[in-house]
This record gives sequence, C-alpha cells and structure tokens, in this order.
Amino acid sequence: MCGWCKDRFGLSWQIAPRVLIDAFNDPDRAAAGRAMDAMMTMKKIDIAKIEEAHAGDLQPSRRA
Repeated sequence: MCGWCKDRFGLSWQIAPRVLIDAFNDPDRAAAGRAMDAMMTMKKIDIAKIEEAHAGDLQPSRRA
C-alpha cells in the first residue's frame, strides 16, 4: 500500500527510501523486524517512525 505511485504513462513504481532499505538489511534481525512491523502499519511511509522502531524507541501501542 505505501510507497507505490503511478507515472503519467500508467506504470506503477515502488518508492523505497534509503533509510528503509538500510533498516531492512540490518544484521540485527530484531531491529530489522521492528522496522518492517512499523512500515507494514503505514499507508504513507513515515521515515521518523521507521527510524524510531529500528532503534527500538517505538512501543507497539504507539504505532499508527
């Protein structure tokens, strides 16, 4: 749902910010999982929330 856009020719593209890719590829699988869980709740990508989740600062009850 998040990160997809359509260009003027009708082609769909998925946008992935560098911070998202870096978080998903972190060797710390727990941190990568928190970032993925945070992203999966979003309709629009919120980089600050992904960074918070990756760092372990975002509690599950605060995710939106």
